[in-house]
Amino acid sequence: MATYPPIRSQREEFIARFRHLGLRVTPQRLLVLEALATSGGHMTADEIMRWTAERYPAINLATIYRALDLLTSVGLVTQSDLGGGASEFEIVGDTLHHHLVCEHCGFVMEVDDALLVPMRERLLRDFGFRASARHIGLFGVCKACLDASRSPAASHEISFPTTDDSEESDSGDRH
Repeated sequence: MATYPPIRSQREEFIARFRHLGLRVTPQRLLVLEALATSGGHMTADEIMRWTAERYPAINLATIYRALDLLTSVGLVTQSDLGGGASEFEIVGDTLHHHLVCEHCGFVMEVDDALLVPMRERLLRDFGFRASARHIGLFGVCKACLDASRSPAASHEISFPTTDDSEESDSGDRH
């Protein structure tokens, strides 16, 4: 009869990761990771704060930022700008991924890192530059918005960002 190792809880897994990295295990750090794991995606520091404060009212935003800084620096969490005006955080998963962000509707889609491997190889070959693309957000227009822009009724309502270098690159105007 085969025996299997006991299944560890998520909290136990986080504790094991902290100890493996030589980090002190604190309730605040665990709560930040649990908030991110529960969300199943990206969260801002304010969203993490709201989630953790429901479970640990004594926590404050400065503690959240300190925990996020530490967790990011040791590679347990990634920080990215997905165009929402605030950094977003996510637990590093088993596979590296990046994001396509629609500048019109805000839709975010994850794409596998394999898509960017040829780009990194070309950067190394052509420029001698080894890119460390840990978490990239590529901004553009999603298929749904492109399709909507092709309909006669919507063509006058949807405006897309320009790529003309003669215009100001960041007018602060978001769609």
